[in-house]
Amino acid sequence: MLAVALFVARRQTIATQRIATAAMLAAASFAIFQVNIPFAGGVQMNLTQLIGILAGPSIGSLIVLIVNILSAAIGHGGWGLIGANTLVNVSEVASAYYLFYYATRRFELFTRGAVAAFGGLLVGNVLSVFIIVISGIQGSTLSGSALLVFTLQVPLLNLVVAVGEAIVTGFVVEYVGKVRPDMLTL
Repeated sequence: MLAVALFVARRQTIATQRIATAAMLAAASFAIFQVNIPFAGGVQMNLTQLIGILAGPSIGSLIVLIVNILSAAIGHGGWGLIGANTLVNVSEVASAYYLFYYATRRFELFTRGAVAAFGGLLVGNVLSVFIIVISGIQGSTLSGSALLVFTLQVPLLNLVVAVGEAIVTGFVVEYVGKVRPDMLTL
């Protein structure tokens, strides 16, 4: 996936403004990802949907890889999880991008941003459950359907927080659309 992202990014002429936007998105995503929201044991927002909307899937994929590497470097997430985390984050970036730009054109910016954010988080949560069930949990006696039922608790809690992240993303997209509409055209 990253090879495809690099290939696509190299074929594009990337404006200096896009590079600055990508750097700002990486910094904001890294910072917000380190904040633990004390809800049901702790969850984090990661802004992957906003990254998808503002940077697109190819540059967004590279941004989330960088954020995951930096997070692992400070002990948040671990080196062994970079691949799985990046895969989940890339699915969120890509699905939010496509939902925002192609599936919801008839709605206003706030609604498009919120729907894209929630949809991206939903896709990421489904993929994370799939990864956990396929790979199993080390040291767990659960397997198969019992593991699936146990594992579904985490994404359900994450989707409660996803509503908040969708609202925040909707407001940010609406604001960006008013002050810098050129940032929403890829």
